[in-house]
Amino acid sequence: MSSSASASPTTEPTALPTAVAVHEAVHTTEAPAPVGPYNQAVLAGGLLFCSGQIGLDPASGQMVGGGDVEAETRQVLRNLEAVLRAAGSTPAQVVRTTVFLADLADFAAVNAIYAETFGEGVSPARACVEVAALPKGARVEIDCIALVG
Repeated sequence: MSSSASASPTTEPTALPTAVAVHEAVHTTEAPAPVGPYNQAVLAGGLLFCSGQIGLDPASGQMVGGGDVEAETRQVLRNLEAVLRAAGSTPAQVVRTTVFLADLADFAAVNAIYAETFGEGVSPARACVEVAALPKGARVEIDCIALVG
């Protein structure tokens, strides 16, 4: 008895390409050095994730402004801009921010200064929250996510 078996093509399962998580730390001396196990920012997949900045002078490591929220906010934004620059980004490429305030009564003053940096073009999406306390007695902290390239 002769049987003719046709060979059906078999396909081996193909492995799906795995995404390689490539990320790198960003550091600049133009912004305060981290004081813990974190980076000033991490660049991953064309996005820059900036850690929160407070009003520390990068040279002295001391808070600026003596409790003046406007002076702190200006320093916070200078620090963020330095980190953005170090990664090849700009405030115009920021897509998301979070503003942390020790006192929500400071919102109007902080918002006016914030608008000087982020008020042109497409302003970033933003959350603003009052918190019980910030590091070093800061009155404002801001973090952001930005595009790079």
